[in-house]
Amino acid sequence: MGRIKDKFRKANAADRHEPSRRQVLKGAAALAGVTAGSGVIGAPTIWAQEIKDIELRHVGVSYSVVKAIGDQAAKDLGFKVTMQNLDTSAAINRFITQPNTVDIPDLEGWQAKLAAKRGVIQGISVKKVKEFDNFLPIFTKGELDGQKIPRQGISPYEAMYIEKADSTDLHEGVTEWATFLPQVYNADSIGYRPDLVDHPVTEWKDLLDPKYKGKAAILDVPAIGIMDAALCFESAGLIKYGNKGNMTKEEIDFTINKLIELKKSGHFRATWTTFDQSVQLMAAGEVIIQSMWSPAVAAVRVKQIPCVYAPVNKKGDKEGYRGWCNGLGLMKHLTGKKLDAAYEYINWYYTGWQGAFVSRYGYYSPVPSTAKKEMTPTEWAFWYEGKPAPEEIKDPYGVSMEKAGTVRDGGSFLDRVKNISCWNTLMDEAAFMNKRWNDFKVA
Repeated sequence: MGRIKDKFRKANAADRHEPSRRQVLKGAAALAGVTAGSGVIGAPTIWAQEIKDIELRHVGVSYSVVKAIGDQAAKDLGFKVTMQNLDTSAAINRFITQPNTVDIPDLEGWQAKLAAKRGVIQGISVKKVKEFDNFLPIFTKGELDGQKIPRQGISPYEAMYIEKADSTDLHEGVTEWATFLPQVYNADSIGYRPDLVDHPVTEWKDLLDPKYKGKAAILDVPAIGIMDAALCFESAGLIKYGNKGNMTKEEIDFTINKLIELKKSGHFRATWTTFDQSVQLMAAGEVIIQSMWSPAVAAVRVKQIPCVYAPVNKKGDKEGYRGWCNGLGLMKHLTGKKLDAAYEYINWYYTGWQGAFVSRYGYYSPVPSTAKKEMTPTEWAFWYEGKPAPEEIKDPYGVSMEKAGTVRDGGSFLDRVKNISCWNTLMDEAAFMNKRWNDFKVA
């Protein structure tokens, strides 16, 4: 934790009072009119006059594209931000087939790779991102606390950089241009009901235990659900994958065939595709163990129903969390003042408010140093340091979630993120995998 704390301290001390990009633009415009981005601001007050007419359409999944965050950004920045939620598959389809209906695509690493390849996004100039130098090394070096981040699947570091603004292929290592910039990430595992499960869950294979027949569930997003299944089967010693994030056809067949076998035996009570479905299944007791997302576990606990996020720490080359990261992209059609506004929006994400907000339901900011300034000492101790909460913990909306003395499931930020074993991905055999996943769904 020492290295991370040092980075936090340095970031906290740097440029605290430097004016925002928007303030610079407005101030310069008031003096003489400036050239900003690819559009010329001609009259002295045109930015102030026209900023209210700008609207940014931010599109992506519900756990990342959150209305409360968009509302706060609009309040702070002075222009309209519209948040629209789609599921993972619908979102990437929208970005590619209707690119002009989106301004800010909310991208996972594998989606950024695909969007760049299709030429629908433009490179983000990292020089225009004020806090870029304070990003954690997960995103700038592919490591954390001196430990390399695993490359099974597509890690954020692998998907973030391109050589030029219009490049369509990813570049290994930091460049001046990014496909997307991280805004929220986490380490996912299994949620379970400790009042209905007879022992603490610490391994993925527990999801397969016959004693939970008819009371288990798995995520029905093919590219992610198959990785959760792979983690279960590898944990149980049934197979050793070459790369869970990029399976061969033979590995895909094995995985889907085992899932079909489990389904036909009645092991799964359900599959789920949305946050709300997973919460309802767990809260009602219809399911007592399932692959799950951190805020869904929190949402069950807010209902005063016990729910635990399993600490599936790495054991040799097995177990470990499934990591993911969502970030902000720029669609290719953005130019002029709207592009300027998009950079304002990106920079706002790293000022701390958003980072603190997502931390309150268990996610992490790429710049924890600014998030920390917007969090109470109790929140920081609980969510990032893994210490017993000195006081009651509340969710982002002020609802009581944890009692004083509670320790976060999985422990500290370092304990959790250093135990990621694979990342959400787009496999080379994605078409074949999706076909076989459909076989599982209809079995």
